Amino acid sequence: MIHQTKNYLKSGASLLDAEKVMIMIHGRGSTAQNIMSLSSYFSQPHMSFLAPQATDNTWYPYSFLMPIEQNEPYLSSALESVGGIVEQALANGIRSENIYLLGFSQGACLALEFVARNARQYGGVFGLSGGLIGPSGTPRDYTGSLEGTPIFLGCSDVDSHIPKDRVLESAEVFERMGAQVTTKLYPNMPHTIIEDEIKIVNTILNSSNAVKPTA
Repeated sequence: MIHQTKNYLKSGASLLDAEKVMIMIHGRGSTAQNIMSLSSYFSQPHMSFLAPQATDNTWYPYSFLMPIEQNEPYLSSALESVGGIVEQALANGIRSENIYLLGFSQGACLALEFVARNARQYGGVFGLSGGLIGPSGTPRDYTGSLEGTPIFLGCSDVDSHIPKDRVLESAEVFERMGAQVTTKLYPNMPHTIIEDEIKIVNTILNSSNAVKPTA
């Protein structure tokens, strides 16, 4: 195992008491602690925030636009890390429609690829400066349905790491899979997270009133 499945930070409500879970995935060269700092912008008293930590702060070594096999076995290990947290949330009684995934940059690419490969109804998916993984022309023959999952894709229109065409292609793929997709390309925005994106995330978070099942 390249990435340690149980290596993650926790904040907010405990899984035993939580009504919702947000999995927050950091970017290349960053940390779980860094992405977790965003949780202070989300007013969700009954949400558990979980942020996995990549080994050496990197989920996979090369650009997300490179052939997928060149990023193996790191990519598969990273996807397993995210999947392990999802399974832990489900095992604690959190329904999939109350599970949210948020990632920035490399973390956004990882979150989006995980959701595409593991289609189900999620509470929301937030890909901040990211897109589906693989070179141009990669078959997007993902199976399953996202069942109306709200997905927000926010990115600069001139991001040097994330081509806007990949953001738009990702939006089309998720729409075909049954998601409700909102895409915003911000003019000349640097490779960062901005206030408008935070507002959109909060709008989606506040649009549902999750209740943890008692039985």
